[in-house]
Amino acid sequence: MILSALQRQTNCLTHNNRLSFFMEQNEKPFQFIAWIATGILIIAAILASFVPELEYHHWAFISANTLWVIVGVLWKEQTLIVLNAGLTIIYILGLIL
Repeated sequence: MILSALQRQTNCLTHNNRLSFFMEQNEKPFQFIAWIATGILIIAAILASFVPELEYHHWAFISANTLWVIVGVLWKEQTLIVLNAGLTIIYILGLIL
């Protein structure tokens, strides 16, 4: 039963005698913006971890979260809008205060 559920959720392909599993993904419009925002978030996390004394990570977080707000509006996803707008405000306040 668990195996059949797993098989329904994943697409199993055999290529060059290797077994690969790929999760099915729903393509949404403007997904390239979401990927750009995700990349910037990863860079921001790296900057915050390795050079926290510089303020560059704040600007990267503000940029990425603003892009995620835009994606949330385009996708009509209120959770994305609220979460990322809130984080953007927090990062801006962190720079001001």
